[in-house]
Formats: sequence, structure tokens, C-alpha cells
Amino acid sequence: MSSRFNQRDQKRKLNKIYNIAITIVSILIVIVAATIFLSDDDSTEKATTEPKQTTEKQQKKAEKTEKKEDAPGVEEEEADEEDSEATDTTEEDKDKVAELVEVEASGDGNVEKAYTSEGWKPVGTEQAGEHTTSFEKGSVDWNEMRKAIALGAGVDEGSMKLWWLQNGGSPSTAIGTVSDGNESQTYRVHIEWVDGSGWRPVKVEELKVNDKK
Repeated sequence: MSSRFNQRDQKRKLNKIYNIAITIVSILIVIVAATIFLSDDDSTEKATTEPKQTTEKQQKKAEKTEKKEDAPGVEEEEADEEDSEATDTTEEDKDKVAELVEVEASGDGNVEKAYTSEGWKPVGTEQAGEHTTSFEKGSVDWNEMRKAIALGAGVDEGSMKLWWLQNGGSPSTAIGTVSDGNESQTYRVHIEWVDGSGWRPVKVEELKVNDKK
């Protein structure tokens, strides 16, 4: 009887141990499965978040790029405004410099009106040393006189027609009769020589008719 009782007691102990072991293994399985599941969820969430963050970064980058692309336009507008202001200032200065003051005309009945300007400056010269007026066509002095006459008449030298060029009554003065390209207006321009600076206009007479044509 004692032997059978011992065997049953041992079986109970073994069964108890087996049950405990099975329980522990089950718990471990559950823990491992839960760990794997949570890990997968974190990875999925991270993978889902990263594209979103990347998209936001790309959008910000694109916005910055657009701003940079827009910036040159703003700079161009500012540059255009500055150029416009500079042009306006230049034109104002030019108008101020070219301001004409009407003077009394000579007794010549062919003179419609006469004027002068403090803004007329010498045209410059390539000549050095003592100046001698030259009426030889094509000479340096001749060409510089043409520039001064065109300045006084306010016409383009390239299209200006020079009808007559003569001494103005002294070695340092001259008078030229010219017209614009289409000959709509004829001018008698008085010029004088400024040592070291060249010829400059001193008076312009607008003629009623071209008396040198």
C-alpha cells in the first residue's frame, strides 16, 4: 500500500511540474508574440510618419525654391524702377542743362528768333598747343566745329547738313549755317574757341529761310 501511495504522489508532483512548465512556456510565447506585434506596429507607424515628414520637407523646399525664383522678378522690378528714376533724373538734368534763353535777335530780317544757353559746354578737342582756326573741310578743327554747331542747333551731327561755315569776326569765333536732316529748319550757329577745351556754341539763330542753300 505504501509503495502505491508513493507512486501516486510522485505522479501528482510530476503533473504539477508539467503544468507549471506549460504555463511558463505559454506565458513566454505570449510575451514574445506581443513583443513582435508591438515592434511591427512601431515600424509601421514610423514608416507611415516618415513619408509624411518627407513630403512636408519637400513642400517646404519647393516653397523656398518658388520664393527664390520669384525673387529675381522682384529684383528686376526694383532695378527697372531704379533705371526709370535714373532716366527721369538724367532727362531732368538734360532739360536743365539744355534750357534755352531767348535773346535779342540781330537786325537780320531773316532771323525768326535767337537764343543761348548756359548749359552749352565745349565739345572737347584733340588739338594741343596754340590753336589756329581751320576752315579746311575734313580737318580736325573743322570736325570739332561741326560738333559744336550740332550741339547748339540741337540736331544729330550725322544727319545734319552744313551749308556754310565762316569766320565769326575774330580768330577764335566762327559761324555755321546748318539744317536738320529733312531741312525743315535752318539754323545759324555762332561758336567760339575755348583754349584747352574746344569749340562751344554761344548763340543760335533760327532762320525763316535757308539763305545759304
